[in-house]
Amino acid sequence: MPLELSDFPEEVQVAFFMFSILSDYWEGNSGTYMGKHWDGIDYFFQLYEVEDPRTVFYIMKLYENKLVAYRGEKAERERKARERKAQASGGKKYTHNVKG
Repeated sequence: MPLELSDFPEEVQVAFFMFSILSDYWEGNSGTYMGKHWDGIDYFFQLYEVEDPRTVFYIMKLYENKLVAYRGEKAERERKARERKAQASGGKKYTHNVKG
C-alpha cells in the first residue's frame, strides 16, 4: 500500500502544499527544470498562517533539491538514449545536402 500525504506529519503536508503553489522555473534555451520561483514565499507563509515557516521551508528546499537532481538525471538518460538511437540508425546526420 503506497504512502499518502496524510500519512506524514503536518509540517510535511504543509510543505508539499506550499511547494505546489510556487511556480516552476525552467531554463529558457535547454528547457531544463531549475526549481521553483521563491519570490512570494513569505506572502504565502503569512496568508496560510504557517506556524513553523523555517521547518516548512527546509522541507521544501530538500524536496526541490531532490526533484532538480532527479529531473536532471532523467534528462541526461533521455539524451544518451537519443544519441545511441541516432548512432544505431546510420551514424551522424547532417542538416544540409551538398550536391556538386
